[in-house]
Amino acid sequence: MAEQGAPQRRPSIHDVASHAGVSAATVSKVMQGVATVKPANVQRVFDAVERLGYRMDPLASELRRSKRRIIGAVVPEFESEFFGTVITELERLAEQRGYALVAASSRESEAREKEILARMHDWRVSGVVLAPVRNERSPAAAFMKASGMTGVMIDRVLADNAFDTISADSAAASAEVARALVGNGHRHVLVIGLGEQAATVHARLEGFRAQALALAPDMRIDVILSESDVAPLRASLRDYFGKGERPTAVYSLFLKGTLVALSEFRRRGWHCPNDISLVGFDDAEWMQVTFPAIAAVVQPVRRIATQAMDLLFRRIGGEEGPSRALLEPCKVLMRESVGSPGGGARAGGGDGQ
Repeated sequence: MAEQGAPQRRPSIHDVASHAGVSAATVSKVMQGVATVKPANVQRVFDAVERLGYRMDPLASELRRSKRRIIGAVVPEFESEFFGTVITELERLAEQRGYALVAASSRESEAREKEILARMHDWRVSGVVLAPVRNERSPAAAFMKASGMTGVMIDRVLADNAFDTISADSAAASAEVARALVGNGHRHVLVIGLGEQAATVHARLEGFRAQALALAPDMRIDVILSESDVAPLRASLRDYFGKGERPTAVYSLFLKGTLVALSEFRRRGWHCPNDISLVGFDDAEWMQVTFPAIAAVVQPVRRIATQAMDLLFRRIGGEEGPSRALLEPCKVLMRESVGSPGGGARAGGGDGQ
């Protein structure tokens, strides 16, 4: 029996193998992200790693490898609930495989985005998860390709011939929003967004526009897009309403825009949904607890992060083949902020599934 207070022996790869009922070689393959291991064995290894608190020796590992057991993550900003959750999930999934996550914010700057990627390349990271400022054709993505980096791109992307991409199905979600608003009788909708050149903004806008006009050809759709900040959007919104424009609904293509719109409504003494309806892309706790609760498109954040890390570690493990372009479905929740023009809340509330 070990003396009380004596340091505990660090769990070894053989301890993990014994607990998981697999060989030490299998454990090693799982921790390196090799894609040929059976999914059931992968899960048993991860369960054993978590139960034992196993940690790989990074120095010994890096001496055998040309790259470090570090995963880089670059996102446009850390403030939003979406990217905050993405980073949290990426970190958890990286550590589960014995890697450390180094995350940085591009601050919505493509120049800074490329600079961060160059720095991560110097650090010899094993792979990178990149959420580009605009789309998959960013300077940072071009740098990754030219430098032979292993990477996956998420969120503001559609498809790429060099890297796997994962994003929410923004167009389908926006089409569902259009169906809900048209079904409630709306024929004049203002769409507000940030960053016209971002792939997701384009997909959300066009998905809404195409479906709304297909269902109601007489629909009037006004659009206000701000390039990089909410301050110009707030000013444009005040100017728009100040000219006497009165759409019956506003669809915000990003979370901060939803808050800007709601603030402007309250400044003018308008109430949802009696005076105007409101739907926002992205959900947040404040949207659920405010009254009335704000209708929202809920993105599959954790699913996107999980898919990104799964694909990234497959590539790190040597998997070849054409790049994948995955679209994950969103959930549209039509809460109390949406009703018929002048008719109050939509009967029944709830979700729009």
